[in-house]
Amino acid sequence: MEQKDLFRELGQIRSLMEKSSKFVSISGLSGVLMGCYALVGTLLAYYVIKQPESVTAFVGENSNRPMLFLAIALVILLSSLITGWLMARKKARKNKQSIWNITSKSLLFAVSIPLLTGGILSLLFFAQGYYHLIAAMLLIFYGLALTAGSIYTFAEAKGLGILEIGLGLIALCFPDKGLLIWGLGFGVLHIIYGFIVYKKYES
Repeated sequence: MEQKDLFRELGQIRSLMEKSSKFVSISGLSGVLMGCYALVGTLLAYYVIKQPESVTAFVGENSNRPMLFLAIALVILLSSLITGWLMARKKARKNKQSIWNITSKSLLFAVSIPLLTGGILSLLFFAQGYYHLIAAMLLIFYGLALTAGSIYTFAEAKGLGILEIGLGLIALCFPDKGLLIWGLGFGVLHIIYGFIVYKKYES
């Protein structure tokens, strides 16, 4: 066997090992859509802040702005989860792979701890009225989840996680800009990440 053939076979073996140890059914386009959802949510929240009279006229005098923010966030979260799951399932079927395997379970476990911790902490801040800290907490713990789960999926997730953590720390320094920074992290960065993953692994 020639040396170049040996190197080619070793490369193929390495590629197969990487595919078996990483969850690659995550769709780059789903990341783009999630980013778009986040930007829409940011604009809606900004409108609630800047146009309280219009909001009152639409939802009534007894409207509670924090609860409106929570409702917007939950709609974005639910839409993102459904989109991510549907597109991952579609990609897995296209590649004749299972979406629920030992790698996806490991990925879910790795990201669930920081995500649940950040979610619970944010809800506690919400209940106690510390609204200015919530955006930072969500960004930081989401970034921690991405870095923890990056060993089971695309390497680009680690870079995105580090950027999210950095934005979260910046949001702590400038809490009055929390909504803008949240939109940058969950919106703009997600769209860029989605395009990178799509062009590199799917196109």
